[in-house]
Amino acid sequence: MGFQRKNKKMKNFIFAIAATAATCFMASTATAEETRVFDVSLPLGKESHHAVGVLKFGEELSRLSNGRLTIRPHYDNALGGEREVVEGIGFGLIDMGISSTGPMGGFVDEFMLFDLPYIFRTPEQAYGFLDSKYGDQLAKKLEDQVGVKILCWMENGYRHNTNNVRPLHTPDDLKGIRHRTQESRVQVDTWTALGADASPMAWTEVFTALQQGVIDSQENPIATIYDVKFYEVQKYLNLTQHVYSPAPFMMGAKLFNSLSESDQAIVLQAAKTALTVQREASQRMEKELIVKLGELGMVVTRPDLDAFRERVQPVISKWKEKVGPELVDAAINFKP
Repeated sequence: MGFQRKNKKMKNFIFAIAATAATCFMASTATAEETRVFDVSLPLGKESHHAVGVLKFGEELSRLSNGRLTIRPHYDNALGGEREVVEGIGFGLIDMGISSTGPMGGFVDEFMLFDLPYIFRTPEQAYGFLDSKYGDQLAKKLEDQVGVKILCWMENGYRHNTNNVRPLHTPDDLKGIRHRTQESRVQVDTWTALGADASPMAWTEVFTALQQGVIDSQENPIATIYDVKFYEVQKYLNLTQHVYSPAPFMMGAKLFNSLSESDQAIVLQAAKTALTVQREASQRMEKELIVKLGELGMVVTRPDLDAFRERVQPVISKWKEKVGPELVDAAINFKP
């Protein structure tokens, strides 16, 4: 009799475990199909070339998931500066974000490649390199070391100089100009080699510093120059085209890995579709906005780029070993 009672209790216990396991399995299956809203950080506004890509990603994400997966964009550095956003994504505090590569050399040495001047001569060369094994290798390093997964290499664009002192025809015209760089040692060396008085400054401080005359000069892609309204505080737009700047679209690696395989595939497909749209918009906007900035009163100058390239060769030589000689040579010599 005692044995039967114990046996019955054991059966009930096993049944309870089985029921709990089934409930957990059903819950995990339901979780894979849950509605999810991803918060996305953008450094610029709703009309920017960044927003074109991120919003297309959101549109495709919703379409492919039948509305289960959506995004909530946060514009104009609302979630923090670019470095804080990269760190936040790695720590799981921010779901997704788009950023220039400026702060990333502080995390992964190889990302200083994108600070080196005059590496990519055409957008097609840059696209081919980024979409090749070299871009994959860089993305893996960022994921392994920082916990940030690059979904695709969107475009920030070629960076150009603006200043409030004089037009630039040769590097000698930069003498005495107080120039703001990103928080990058390579960029400080580049602008010092070109003759400017270069110093790093946080992005959120730049407009006010230009407005107040604390600095004279900055550099950014055309779409950024327009979006931030630098034409209100800068007179000269100099098409120096000194650096090609990607804008990696990123997601927390842990967050990505927590998704079901089918949802991971949806995220990657949405990013792939958005990439083409964003790059095309970026190139179109650059051409249109150069004209627009001229109409808004900026003096547009096309400098002698060969003179600029020659002046910065020592910078490339200095940093080549740190970035990786093979990587630098692969970028310079890449054939699209």
